Amino acid sequence: MAQLLLIGGATDETLTRLGDAFTIHKLSEMDDPQAWLDANGEGITHVATNGHDGVKPDYMAAMPNLKAISCYGVGYDAIDTEAARARGVVVTHTPNVLNAEVGTTAVLLMLACYRELLRDDAYVRSGRWEAEGNAPLTRSADNQTVGILGLGRIGQAIADKLAPWGTEIVYHSRSKKDVSYRYYGDLTEMARDVDVLICITPGGASTNKIVNREVIEALGPQGTLINVSRGTVIDEAEMIAALQDGRLGWAGLDVFEAEPHVPEALRQLQNVVLLPHVGSGTVETRAAMGKLMVDNLLQHLKDGTVISPVPECADM
Repeated sequence: MAQLLLIGGATDETLTRLGDAFTIHKLSEMDDPQAWLDANGEGITHVATNGHDGVKPDYMAAMPNLKAISCYGVGYDAIDTEAARARGVVVTHTPNVLNAEVGTTAVLLMLACYRELLRDDAYVRSGRWEAEGNAPLTRSADNQTVGILGLGRIGQAIADKLAPWGTEIVYHSRSKKDVSYRYYGDLTEMARDVDVLICITPGGASTNKIVNREVIEALGPQGTLINVSRGTVIDEAEMIAALQDGRLGWAGLDVFEAEPHVPEALRQLQNVVLLPHVGSGTVETRAAMGKLMVDNLLQHLKDGTVISPVPECADM
């Protein structure tokens, strides 16, 4: 039976389906994973992992007969796809099945910022409504200009969800797309022209801290910054400083630079909404992601093909 390395957790259903086809070796149960792989990695042909843990380069090097890596998640920047491709190892991920859910999370964060959800929830719980009267007014989320950083499949899902609110959608990406929305080649210029900046671009070196001080200050004291991509996309220290002194109005964040660590200064701010990286975190969507991750592995084991390779491996 083929041998599989499991990095990260898995549901009972996933383990059952994988167990019917593979001998599973769980990284989480190894006292010294690198030592185990150095001794046994030659037998591993497939890896199941996730977008956060990926596959460490030393782990990959210790598996000379590796053929496929299946990633649970659409993001895969923790996997060295160039090294994998150079060795003939195909990498897959789980696109499309989570587009709508992550889009919903982005809209949720935007609404929570605009309508001061956390502030007003605390106002009721504390008894201030009864003691002091009505809470201060909030802002309308209708008829806003929203800039999307990274107009891929999820970015389009966000745009579709915002459309009924009279939203003007604009976008910045590596290249202009065949869509009706206005394209900005300069991210700072776009930030200056929008009310909300939503980040849904892939992580990695090319987008590291792309939302820098200049972009944040262009968004400005009435601007709202939403991040449902990767924490590394935003210069977190600059964002915190801008939120503290009013150069940035609000932020809704599902991801962080060194998650699960969230800076104390950020946790203390009242003009932010913080989520624990749950953009796709519903029972239904996670089940669909798990199914696709396993389907990729089973199909590769059967005939050497996969269902949803990452773009770098699309022609393998």
